[in-house]
Amino acid sequence: MIDPGLIDMIMRLRGRGISDNAVLKAMELSPRKHFVGESLFEAAYDEQSLPTSCGQTVSPPLTIALMTQMLELTPEHKLLEIGCGSGYHTAILSKIVKRVYSVERYKQLIREAEARFKTLGITNHVIRHGDGRYGWGGQAPFDRIILTCALRAEPAMLIDQLAPNGKLVAVVDDQLTRYSKARKKVTVETLFPLQVPMIEAGKSKVL
Repeated sequence: MIDPGLIDMIMRLRGRGISDNAVLKAMELSPRKHFVGESLFEAAYDEQSLPTSCGQTVSPPLTIALMTQMLELTPEHKLLEIGCGSGYHTAILSKIVKRVYSVERYKQLIREAEARFKTLGITNHVIRHGDGRYGWGGQAPFDRIILTCALRAEPAMLIDQLAPNGKLVAVVDDQLTRYSKARKKVTVETLFPLQVPMIEAGKSKVL
């Protein structure tokens, strides 16, 4: 069944500079309304944050699309997501890469996300309960890493978990930033201002 709100969202994202067809297709195949409460269905595709459990939020579609596009994903990439949250971003990533590794600090969010994934038939993911600031050393290295929460400083420990030619995308000091690793050298690109809530002890913003 055609979802007019979803189609409008995809067209809006194209108009705002999202040109990666894989990202747009993944977002089309992952309707945002499946990741918010029924009372929020009417606002599901609006360009705004929406509340989810544990005092967290589902970020605006453009924020998610921009960060995903900056990863420059291909199907063979091994990807680590810091902050599964509602599972919305995880679902999008799962449509582009073979497997998504995700770290989430709230057990309730993990349970709710897994229930959504079961309903939607999403199986190419693994979620670990823990503090995402430390990454997932047992599964490193990763070709791509994305942080769904803002940081005040460079995530050195996570950069260390990048594979050669790997990329990490995060909001650092209110700037969308991409770290690219070539052998032992890391290149830093500050792309443009972007605000998402800051990660704090015991708290995190999740997409």
